[in-house]
Amino acid sequence: MESFNHKVLFFTLAVIFLVHFSEHYHAEAKIDDFTTHLISRDSPLCSFYNPSETKYQRLQKALRSSILRSNNFRAMRISPNDILSDVISGGGEYLMNVSIGTPPVPMLGIADTGSDLIWRQCLPCDDCYQQDEPIFDPQKLKTYKTLACDDEFCQDLGQLSFCSTDGNFCTYIYLYGDPSYTSGNLSSDTLTIRSNEGQAASFPGLAFGCGYNNGGNFNKKHGGIIGLGGGPLSLVKQLSSKIGGRFSYCLLPLSSASTASSKIIFGRSGAVSGSGTVSTPLIKGSLATLYHLRMEGMSVGNKRVEFKGFSKNKYSPAAAEGNIIIDSGTTLTFLPQDFYNDVESALKPAIGGETTADPRRIFDHCCSSLSNLQIPTVTAHFTGADVKLQPLNIFIQVQEDLVCFSRLPTQDLGIFGNLAQMNFLVGYDLKNNKVSFKPTDCSKH
Repeated sequence: MESFNHKVLFFTLAVIFLVHFSEHYHAEAKIDDFTTHLISRDSPLCSFYNPSETKYQRLQKALRSSILRSNNFRAMRISPNDILSDVISGGGEYLMNVSIGTPPVPMLGIADTGSDLIWRQCLPCDDCYQQDEPIFDPQKLKTYKTLACDDEFCQDLGQLSFCSTDGNFCTYIYLYGDPSYTSGNLSSDTLTIRSNEGQAASFPGLAFGCGYNNGGNFNKKHGGIIGLGGGPLSLVKQLSSKIGGRFSYCLLPLSSASTASSKIIFGRSGAVSGSGTVSTPLIKGSLATLYHLRMEGMSVGNKRVEFKGFSKNKYSPAAAEGNIIIDSGTTLTFLPQDFYNDVESALKPAIGGETTADPRRIFDHCCSSLSNLQIPTVTAHFTGADVKLQPLNIFIQVQEDLVCFSRLPTQDLGIFGNLAQMNFLVGYDLKNNKVSFKPTDCSKH
């Protein structure tokens, strides 16, 4: 009988071990490698979607937002301790569904490679903008806590943080390039992301901003921001040990089916490799948030145009910092004025068609006769990577009878925007400091 009991005990312990091991392995698999949706704010899948607007009206909003955002990046360079994020109003953004807290409280946040901090509005609101979804109440959560002034995450905020007057809490304040602002307590809680397969990946102790004073150009549908930048408070940096410092996304073209969504991949599957993949170094800049690359030139057909930098002024990037940033939240691509002029001059004779003025005065080069266009191969030359662009990456249809060259000149900071990245699998490897591009049909990825 004793021998039988020992066997039963051994069998029970073995089952418990196997179940525990299986659950642990399954949880690690979900955390180390997961994919979720990136929803364009102009998609019917997004709660921001306005069915009464035409696709061209939505595009105009995205273009205006793109220009405002580029101005904000300039402001970030002027005063990096005061401005960390982008203008929230307008189009061009991609959003992620996440949850914060235990039990999880959903949030539809802007996925932003141009900022770091994850933040959302919180109760009690001293002065908050109108929000459709219930405002986050940390008092109802089991795992929420405010962080102390000597916490490492608080130190990462630098001059953006200070100690609260009523205790040893880390308080932050962000002022934006437009009248927008947010301030509150730097806190921590469990962040949960539901993958496309329906599984949930949870990350306890993630630092985020609980905003009690927020206002300016925020939309009532915005739940907050999910920073994907290169600074220490961003989602990808905080999860770096779990995801190996790797993430990638595949952005659908503007003409894609309305029910489709783009994808963002974290972890092992976020590595970009295989036939057609090219990679270029990530270059460290003075502001860790932004992802700097070095563009060496562009080719229009067989004609190569060498990169010309900015005139020397205090806002222009130093040579060692790279000369252009890659950003998922800016629609257009911005090039230095002289370089832009040379590229445009090479493009005009190559495409043919009738040149016409943009009635909204956003673009310099537009064509009204779509059928006569002969769009050549355009290649963006980065250090070590020649990225061959498709027509959808180069031109944008702004109305039924008008397409325009989707580049604009700038005097300050070059930006490789999301139109240029559509139908590419774009991978960020923060451990090996590189960005990779792979031509991909993102509707099938």
